Amino acid sequence: MAPRVARRARRRVRGAPPAGARARSAEDWWWDRLAPSGSEYHLLQSDSMLLVLPGPGPARARAHRRAARRAQWLPPPGARAAASKARPRPAPAPQQGPDPGWGDRIPLEILLQIFGLLVAADGPMPFLGRAARVCRRWHEAASHPALWHTVTLSPPLAGRPTKGGAKAIGAKAEEKLLASLEWLMPNRFSQLQKLTLIHWKSQVHPLLKLVSESCPRLTFLKLSDCHGVTPDTLIMLAKACPQLHSLDIQHSMVESTAVVSFLEEVGPRMRKLWLTYSPQTTAILGALLGGCCPQLQVLEVSTGISHNHTPLQLPVEALQKGCPQLQVLRLLNLMWLPKPSGRAVTPGPGFPSLEELCLASPTCNFVSNEALGRLLRSSPNLRLLDLRGCARITPAGLRDLPCQELQQLHLGLYGMSDRLTLAKEGSPLLTQKWCYTLRELDLSGQGFSEKDLEQALAAFSGTAGGSHPALCSLNLRGTRVTPSTVSSVISSCPGLLYLNLESCRCLPRGLKRAYRGPEEVQWCLEQLLTSSPSPS
Repeated sequence: MAPRVARRARRRVRGAPPAGARARSAEDWWWDRLAPSGSEYHLLQSDSMLLVLPGPGPARARAHRRAARRAQWLPPPGARAAASKARPRPAPAPQQGPDPGWGDRIPLEILLQIFGLLVAADGPMPFLGRAARVCRRWHEAASHPALWHTVTLSPPLAGRPTKGGAKAIGAKAEEKLLASLEWLMPNRFSQLQKLTLIHWKSQVHPLLKLVSESCPRLTFLKLSDCHGVTPDTLIMLAKACPQLHSLDIQHSMVESTAVVSFLEEVGPRMRKLWLTYSPQTTAILGALLGGCCPQLQVLEVSTGISHNHTPLQLPVEALQKGCPQLQVLRLLNLMWLPKPSGRAVTPGPGFPSLEELCLASPTCNFVSNEALGRLLRSSPNLRLLDLRGCARITPAGLRDLPCQELQQLHLGLYGMSDRLTLAKEGSPLLTQKWCYTLRELDLSGQGFSEKDLEQALAAFSGTAGGSHPALCSLNLRGTRVTPSTVSSVISSCPGLLYLNLESCRCLPRGLKRAYRGPEEVQWCLEQLLTSSPSPS
């Protein structure tokens, strides 16, 4: 009997949990039954439900199970305490935290390059002002004058109406900003190259005086909606900034005498000039025709939003003699009235370096084939020709131009097709001449027939040597183009990125819209190939 009792006691001791182990309950048994270890399931329980979800369980449940298994193999707490007293404790490892001085170890040259990329993309403000507050090294980099090469200055209340007390508030805002610029100009803007002033009404003279004293490397000045610019101010700026060669005074109230004095002072170093057409523009253009700026490369005269119905009389031959190095000529929204050639007028030298000519106008103008030929008689390097609104220009007149590598041709007519007699044929003369070089073609509103357009656009599919045409933008808005013609030009021009088919009466319904991107253009091709040929 005694041996039997002893065997039972040894069995109970052998099956008992070790010291420190937690007694297992029925809940633990169900937990292991439903989501055993390594089963890629875990349990979520609440007051009224129990969820078995796929995926590893929460860290708390796994840690609890690991602690239970570890307790079976660890010695009792007393033995662990004695062993810990016998072993020497290792020194605590240093905590790996963030280094507060990482910004100070970046070389200043690398910071300047990084900041320069950001400034080139978004401008110096507000990035440089915020970066200067990060640390001393960033403040040093953000304060480098080389980063402040392009700045736009506008008072805080710019653009608001100046009635009543708002005018006085705007003047105070300009005075406050000017007080800040008195420190910024010599400390930040010493290498300033491009300056834009917007909505300055009362403090233009002291501001430009400050610029002339602190910005000797200024090359470009733009005055937008600025008042109070005097001749003395511009002359002082021209003398103090020997590298200044570009002036933009569009939409600003500047006296013509001030601009003429500035052009005479700058003289041969003048390269770019932007003007807004007004009665005072005649005196400025007269100075250019007289040859005060023989190295002028860019000339733009526009009316802006408000259209001026007074014709601009600009003699072609005199402009060619006064500005022989002109590369860009833009006469925008103007009713240009070129002087007739006559028998006594000798042909001008032309513009040998002209690359862009823009005569776009929303209304009918007086530009004819004869005037365009006089203007471009010696311009073989022309790349862009914008004749939108010039309804008197015909394909035969364009064929006779000396330019052979034209890349952009805009002949769109907007809102005038119902009042003018449009050409019905001749479009193949354009594409056959420039089918290898044209990248953008605009024929919107032109009254060419279906067959004429088919022959014109077929020129892009017959390129020599199997090479694809360079055409990437095609505007056929309001034309009589047919589905087969559109399908042919899309198939022949894989680089086509823009296609405008709005108001094309011969196309199926649902396809008369603008397509942007290669995906939309290819979708248009698929729809044209699968749709019925009958237009709607």
